[in-house]
Amino acid sequence: MANFKFSGSIKQRVRSFLKLNSIALGVYRRHLFGQKMAGDWDANMEIGILFWRHQFSVAMNHPDIKTGRAIYESLQLLPDDVYDVTPKIEVTPKGCWYLPKNITAKATLLYFHGGGYTFNGPVSERFAAMIAHHTGARVFMPTYRLTPEHPHPAQAEDAMTAWQFLRQNIAAQELIVIGDSAGGHMSLSLLKTLKDRGEPQPALCIALCPWTDIGNRGASLKTNDRYDLVQGWMALRFGEWLDPDGKYGREALSPINWDFSGMAPVYMQAGGRENLRDMIVDFAQVQSEIGASVLLDLWDDMPHNFQAGDSLHVSSAQALRRISGAVQAVGDGSGLLPPLPNITRTASGAFVGNPSQKR
Repeated sequence: MANFKFSGSIKQRVRSFLKLNSIALGVYRRHLFGQKMAGDWDANMEIGILFWRHQFSVAMNHPDIKTGRAIYESLQLLPDDVYDVTPKIEVTPKGCWYLPKNITAKATLLYFHGGGYTFNGPVSERFAAMIAHHTGARVFMPTYRLTPEHPHPAQAEDAMTAWQFLRQNIAAQELIVIGDSAGGHMSLSLLKTLKDRGEPQPALCIALCPWTDIGNRGASLKTNDRYDLVQGWMALRFGEWLDPDGKYGREALSPINWDFSGMAPVYMQAGGRENLRDMIVDFAQVQSEIGASVLLDLWDDMPHNFQAGDSLHVSSAQALRRISGAVQAVGDGSGLLPPLPNITRTASGAFVGNPSQKR
């Protein structure tokens, strides 16, 4: 089941709620006649995908992005899993700590939220709380500047500020950088910034459904439109908003073009039905070939950012267990997360021949 999170004006709330109901009626009607988006998805999964797709589309096409964000946030569907996590606002740098009641992990997590660098809101807050709950780690989520008002390098600068804030009291090897979607791009970008500056790397980078190429890469960017909440045109527009004048260029802003050998190990997750699938697979293969430490897990039945489904989906729950296992492995000194049969697609560098027990 999902909870409704309303915000903004009454007009926006009502419109979004009516649209959700219209989508739900259409899905139930089609399912009665055996017409499913995917044969192994239930009606609730399909309703969620179509509703989020609609909200993103309306928001991104609105002439005023601030109003667009308000529309996007006016109704958000949040799974009803309960997290025993306490949020604690940080003023400088602006952000929020998510502190689990029982802190069991030795590592601290620096979490960059997704949203194409353009959106934030309750979904991001819930994702941070979910990560803190499942890993048993302290999680800090900075409130970084958003596009299109603040193009690159604003996000890279904010990532470095957050990193330096945590490094005041925490050793690099006790930090894990984690991000989803654009936050995954932000996480990978931070590794490169640290390398360029000659600074220590974190113990691990966890990139969930990461944006690895800001341009048009891979057939899935179009062929998976029918399944995914994020559409191919959206990913390309996010890229345009990140670098509106082409000042930096696709190659300079796409992690797939960088050499991650000698950087922190990168653990990645992806969904087989997401638009970014091919670029994520390509990234893992390219980095594996040049000697970087990369492990990619891929769940064939899942869309973009499927981890947020938590207990609603078997694959989401398994992915969260893998994330927790990765955090625990770093903290207890048992090494890095080992490959998982039928799920792991690429494993290289430090992830190969890992003696730690499968999780």
